[in-house]
Amino acid sequence: MKTRILPVLFGVLALVTVGQAKIVTKAVGYEHAGVKLEGWLAYDDSTTAKRPGVLVVPEWWGLNDFPKDKAVELAKLGYVAFAIDMYGKGVTTEDPKRAGELAGQFYGKPLMADRARAGLDQLLATGLVANGKVAAIGFCFGGATCQALAYSGAPVAGIVSFHGSLIPAPVGASHNARILILHGAADTFITAEQIAAFKQSMKDGGFDMQWISYQGAVHAFTNPDATRIGKEHGMNIAYNEPAAKASWVKMQEFFHTVFSRSDPPQGGLQR
Repeated sequence: MKTRILPVLFGVLALVTVGQAKIVTKAVGYEHAGVKLEGWLAYDDSTTAKRPGVLVVPEWWGLNDFPKDKAVELAKLGYVAFAIDMYGKGVTTEDPKRAGELAGQFYGKPLMADRARAGLDQLLATGLVANGKVAAIGFCFGGATCQALAYSGAPVAGIVSFHGSLIPAPVGASHNARILILHGAADTFITAEQIAAFKQSMKDGGFDMQWISYQGAVHAFTNPDATRIGKEHGMNIAYNEPAAKASWVKMQEFFHTVFSRSDPPQGGLQR
């Protein structure tokens, strides 16, 4: 069946037909700490059954098309996905200096986990998510945010960090969530010392953590726009298709374990 995408206009739902599935997407307005936010919800409307939910946390560029597309991909796999807004409705950038300013307000502060938790609450409020079956994925800054969310004791069964910044677990942090770190082996943004400190905190805290590195992959290896942005701003970031595909499959395998699903997702693994 041919895929058809209808644009979202003034809050109207968009429908993406995939085979017999109908992927519904819509903007969802909410608020946290006085900041008006707007996330992006995606799910398959061809079933009324409750399904696992996945929170999607953007890179430090903000809620642009990349995390929204990831939410749609997750919906095609049978999950209810919600790409959250960390900065404020419509706030995105491709300027590294501005992105650093936006992301910098969260690092080392409770606001990082609290803002993500506000998005998680929106996902749970849809009534579409199965009890106890929620995970979070994040990219770069979003990967670090997922770590902070897990440490806070939020009700997530697992988190996946794609080329994320690393936040060592503080003493006494919740270790209920399983953690999957998908790292670019050639990532120059993350130092050997940071990796060692993170891994030691995982060991000391008794975390269930998997670490997977992809040879030749630099920072932002999952984002198709990374190569262009890197060249424009002199940053060592680039898309790496083999690593992007392999890490997406690894995420799906992780979800099967985390959600204790005996059946494969709709359509099997997407590579």
